[in-house]
Amino acid sequence: MPPQPMTIYPVQAPVQVAAFDLVQTIMDALAHAELTLEDGDILAISSKYMAISEGRIVQLETVEVSGEASELAQRYGMLPALAQLVLHEADFVFGGIPFGFVLTANHGIISANAGMDRSNIPSGNVVLFSVDPFASAHALYEKLTVQYGGIRLGIILTDSWLMPGRLGTTGLALAVAGFHPLEDERGKLDLFGNPMMVTVRAVADTLAVAAQTVMGERDEATPLVVIRGARVRFSTERLSEADVAIDWRQCLYIESLTIGIRNEEVLRVIASAPPFGTPSQS
Repeated sequence: MPPQPMTIYPVQAPVQVAAFDLVQTIMDALAHAELTLEDGDILAISSKYMAISEGRIVQLETVEVSGEASELAQRYGMLPALAQLVLHEADFVFGGIPFGFVLTANHGIISANAGMDRSNIPSGNVVLFSVDPFASAHALYEKLTVQYGGIRLGIILTDSWLMPGRLGTTGLALAVAGFHPLEDERGKLDLFGNPMMVTVRAVADTLAVAAQTVMGERDEATPLVVIRGARVRFSTERLSEADVAIDWRQCLYIESLTIGIRNEEVLRVIASAPPFGTPSQS
């Protein structure tokens, strides 16, 4: 089958700062944009917008800080209350940099500060991830499927993500419902008849990147995106992070920088490297 065009529709929605009716808000926003969900559509929604609808907002001044959090904050230049929330929310804390950021594992992804966000929310507040992002995505999928007449529908909770060794953020699918988030290419043949050995395409993550390009990160107020024409395999199966996350022992980044690290060589390269932003000599 030849490649098919894919269309992306950004949808603005009201700015929210407390729990709200997400399904009704989505339906109203789509109607205002003169859009409706059609069979085969993917709805990408900001994971922060989902979390706000669930009331996952914390006032930093209300957080009681432990001794461990105080030590973490001092070591990495973090706000003590933020460090406490990281310890509470993250499944694992790897380490960090002295600019107020630690690297964490949370809900099957490696992210900064357990995915917490302080942007586009009143000062002094922080938005946490949903308690169970995949459960939230599936619940939204079920409700919208009913509202739009039983259509085949995909849901992606999108988040911004830092790629190792790259400057800037990109998109990531924090959770998925309604379709298979991966496409296993292993065993299939490439253009020259060579069998693919390790390639598994991250379909949901790729679509999340497409959605992020029109959502924006600042004051666009565009937490919703309708993706039409995406070639995905729809499914009513309930998904979880186990369907997208990789075992740490198979993760090139984590394994290489922990057990598999070349200590002396890595330290030498880091010590001799210019800081980011230094113009290269050419």
